[in-house]
Amino acid sequence: MTRVHCFSDDALADLDATGLVAALRAGSVSVPELVEAAIARTEQVDAALGAVAYAAWDRARDEARHPRAGFFSGVPTFVKDNVDVAGMPTQHGSDAFTARPAGQDGDFARMYRSLGLLPLGKTQLSEFGFSGAADHVRLGPVRSPWSPEHYAGASSAGSAALVAAGAVPIAHANDGGGSIRIPAAVNGLVGLKPTRGRLAQDRMMRDMPVRIVSDGVLTRTVRDTAAFYREAEKVWRNPVLAPVGDVTRPSRARLRIAVVTQGIGREPSPEVRELTLATASLLESLGHHVEEIDNPVPASFPEHFVRFWSLLALVITRRGAKDFGPSWDAGRLDNLTLGLARHAARNLHRMPISIAVLRGSARVAARHRASYDITLTPTLATETPLVGHLRPDQDYDEIMGRLMDWVAFTPLQNATGEPAISLPLATTASGLPQGMMLGAGAGREARLLGLAHELEEAIGWPRIQGGEQAG
Repeated sequence: MTRVHCFSDDALADLDATGLVAALRAGSVSVPELVEAAIARTEQVDAALGAVAYAAWDRARDEARHPRAGFFSGVPTFVKDNVDVAGMPTQHGSDAFTARPAGQDGDFARMYRSLGLLPLGKTQLSEFGFSGAADHVRLGPVRSPWSPEHYAGASSAGSAALVAAGAVPIAHANDGGGSIRIPAAVNGLVGLKPTRGRLAQDRMMRDMPVRIVSDGVLTRTVRDTAAFYREAEKVWRNPVLAPVGDVTRPSRARLRIAVVTQGIGREPSPEVRELTLATASLLESLGHHVEEIDNPVPASFPEHFVRFWSLLALVITRRGAKDFGPSWDAGRLDNLTLGLARHAARNLHRMPISIAVLRGSARVAARHRASYDITLTPTLATETPLVGHLRPDQDYDEIMGRLMDWVAFTPLQNATGEPAISLPLATTASGLPQGMMLGAGAGREARLLGLAHELEEAIGWPRIQGGEQAG
């Protein structure tokens, strides 16, 4: 299996973001050196991966001379192309309009950049983030650096591919149905979808009837993810939620862990089920109380989630000219977006009940949390599909059926608002990363990060260069 990566002995070496912060403070590297290395690495791999939506090399070089203050000051990164960054277009992975450069940072980018992270540009996504694979009719797919014959997974695929390949150590992602966790699972990364309201968000995300989308990051180490949330809440904090704090080591708490191998309305492949049970055995060997249970979520949940998901597509198609300007041409939307919009239009009379079900899912989750601290599931129901399997010019029903078979676990936390993290705990027989997902109660990111530290310390993560992950 061919792997695509750009790790070398340049200024970035194989350091994670926290390691680069230490190197910068020690004076062994400079910010301009890091930026030049990251640009060179990105150019080296992007022809094979298709991950970059917008390159801002000259702007990054200028900023490297006088980087913003913050814990991550001068650490190169990318931002997913569905949030506004001043001076960069926000194209949302679509050919239906021509975006102009944003006049100012959106709320998330303002917070993100205030940490000192230095964007090199923006990363490719599926059209408006609707598909579980970032595949574009004109541009083609975003490919996994672990195997370019396979997808890099979900709408944050561009960010994930560049982090996994070593171009940057950390990149922005967001998650409306799994798009932090899915690309983390596919690319051997750490991907935490935070509690609803944990981070600042752009208005488009905040105005949804059910706020299913959460922003976050993709990283190669637990300590980078933990450092990001520690620093982010120093800049913007939701007073309703308990602080994440500084989670730097494994938790000592032994937890009640429920293992669920049944997807919501779908079954995982036999291999994925066995890998999940192997992860459960690992947790039990570490002293946690582990119990396999049936999935407590009604089998009708996916129907309601897809109905609400389709409403977002309908809103986009009907408001396109107003929201995206005179260049808007709905005829250039892909089959998945158009099919979702048609599905919503046919089911508008059923939408109130679906919204009520999604809002009510938090009560189902709360009852579950009375008995269990953590829920272990696979992140995805099957091994990563080959490129072409979720091509957006296929028949809508064909695409949706294939998506539902693959993405059978992640949407629940988007409805409940609870946090969940995908960790690179498993590898398929063919050598592909297969993430495992740990979910916790609302506001319990610190619990997830403490357990993630414990698992990383126990077994280490596979890395694309071979062997275990260097920090």
